[in-house]
Amino acid sequence: MAETLDGFLGRWAGADPARDAVRTTLLALTDATMAIAAVVAEGPLAGELSAVRGTGADGYDEQKELDVRADRLLYDALKGAPVAAYASEEAELPVAVTPGAPLLVAVDPLDGSSNIDTDVTIGTIFSVLPAPDGVDPVSEAAFFQKGRAQLAAGYVVYGPHTALVLSVGDGTAHFVLDRIAGAYRLIENRVTIPAAAKEFAINMSNHRHWDDRLRLYVDDLLQGKDGPREVDYNMRWIASMVAEAHRIIIRGGIYLYPADTRAGYTQGRLRLVYEAFPIALLMEQAGAAATDGRTPILDLVPEKLHQRVPLIFGSREKVDRVSNYLTGPGEIAERSPLFGKRGLLTA
Repeated sequence: MAETLDGFLGRWAGADPARDAVRTTLLALTDATMAIAAVVAEGPLAGELSAVRGTGADGYDEQKELDVRADRLLYDALKGAPVAAYASEEAELPVAVTPGAPLLVAVDPLDGSSNIDTDVTIGTIFSVLPAPDGVDPVSEAAFFQKGRAQLAAGYVVYGPHTALVLSVGDGTAHFVLDRIAGAYRLIENRVTIPAAAKEFAINMSNHRHWDDRLRLYVDDLLQGKDGPREVDYNMRWIASMVAEAHRIIIRGGIYLYPADTRAGYTQGRLRLVYEAFPIALLMEQAGAAATDGRTPILDLVPEKLHQRVPLIFGSREKVDRVSNYLTGPGEIAERSPLFGKRGLLTA
């Protein structure tokens, strides 16, 4: 029978106390995701999970009943774990967990919550960071670390089956929940995302709001065999970033959520600390890439806990190509009248 997550992390941690702290934290987090998976599986039998409870920490997004439940399950699971502070999409500021502990955890407890009442895949995203020396761990500043500082990151998708994708900085591993045993079991030790694929994910309804260069890139894809790519593409859009990420983990492709001209979207929409950072780590560790259009996501340093960012991730060849459209002359200079215009993803 396939190895459990506990065994996998035990082998990785060995006798190293620092790694064992990460192991303990990851097991606590994933225990909480099993509880969330059970609630998700009940659907309306568990109550009105899509009921609006308020707005998120920055006042933009609706906060649903399941958002709140998932957040509480994750926080409660970390009590007693070696985690000094917990930061969540659902709270304005970090909260204390275990004083003096060596780690920080940042989470999006329930990604894709607009899909709760339609039985479409949703998920949980998490990031584990070191608690920095000389900084109050229960402050926003404690989380202002470059993405490459992450000690571990992952997501869980609640779909037809519940899957965990995890990195501890040594490749990206894929697990599936064994509901009978109450354990995640290893499916693939080192995921490798295909370098090229014929799928892209973007919300085409926002086409008119995008930067000209991004529009040019997507229009080239839409031309299929008759365009410069000379390939017919399929488009996907689930409105659940973690579901899009899982599809790319399995079969490649590219996901784009750019900034655009609408109010509240000019700096991007997804959160850097607990959405973009963990996904970027998983992508890079699986041989793929993640960028804001100019800079690798993992090289960015947050200035706010709930900072938003444009996000493009997926098969490296695809990410490199769209970055070329957005930042350099490359192959589009001769044919694009837009070359002389400002071509960035952020306003």
